[in-house]
Amino acid sequence: MARLSVRLGDLELENPIIPASGTFGYGYEFADLYDIDILGSLAFKTTTLNKRFGNPTPRIAETASGMLNAIGLQNPGVDKVIEEELPKLKKCFHKPIVANISGFSIEEYQEVARRLDSEEQIGLFEVNVSCPNVSGGGIHFGSDPDMARQVTEAIKKVTTKPVFIKLSPNVTDIVSIARACEDGGADGLSLINTLIGMRIDLKKRQPIIANVTGGLSGPAIFPVALRMVYQVSRAVNIPIIGIGGVSSARDVIEMMMAGASAVEVGAANFADPYICKKIIEELPEVMDELGIENIRDIIGGCK
Repeated sequence: MARLSVRLGDLELENPIIPASGTFGYGYEFADLYDIDILGSLAFKTTTLNKRFGNPTPRIAETASGMLNAIGLQNPGVDKVIEEELPKLKKCFHKPIVANISGFSIEEYQEVARRLDSEEQIGLFEVNVSCPNVSGGGIHFGSDPDMARQVTEAIKKVTTKPVFIKLSPNVTDIVSIARACEDGGADGLSLINTLIGMRIDLKKRQPIIANVTGGLSGPAIFPVALRMVYQVSRAVNIPIIGIGGVSSARDVIEMMMAGASAVEVGAANFADPYICKKIIEELPEVMDELGIENIRDIIGGCK
């Protein structure tokens, strides 16, 4: 539907809804539930150079309005993704996809991007410099403006695809990091990743998660994500994918009014695997109610 279409740089999406990395597998797992071609795009699991088992269990805990996870970037490694996962996805999803990648050195980030660059399915890279649940990578690169800029510059050298940097909320000044990524040549930004949190088992008197802390996602973080998208959108001149606690069509519109050009839906996929489909179907009705003709018109519309 034309009134739902949005642009992320040169990439046009039929609608702004993208299942977030780590919450939708490699996409094809959901194809038995509904026609996933309804989605604007999808972001597959964070992929690293080598296979990762992830963190020890237990690594998920519920909270009153969300969940904690410390999965630790479990994935089969970039070569297996290319050989096995992407061909499966290609059979059931026929639009450009978001390749979420990470590394434990700048060279690893580069190599993952270089190997995936020739994959026709990939519409853009979403570079995870914000995972709070791994040591030596992820947030290490996303908490310092200079390091974030260096990662951005390095990946831009080895890929022809647009590069979006996924930012962490676990920093003092997200705006300075966003500007550093833009200075490094980023084509866009994704924000936010999870907030660091923990839960305690009262009987055992020890953390529920083996990693002690995990990333908090779900409705609890929506106001924080909204604030950061609003701040960053007014400080940079590149598009933003808004992420964090989105679970309804109204949340999508609110996030876009704050400055997002597209929106990723994360933890809500665990509570309701049909949520992305429902949001897409409900958007026109909510837009009619609010007097919105074209969803692009509301981007950054909060004054």
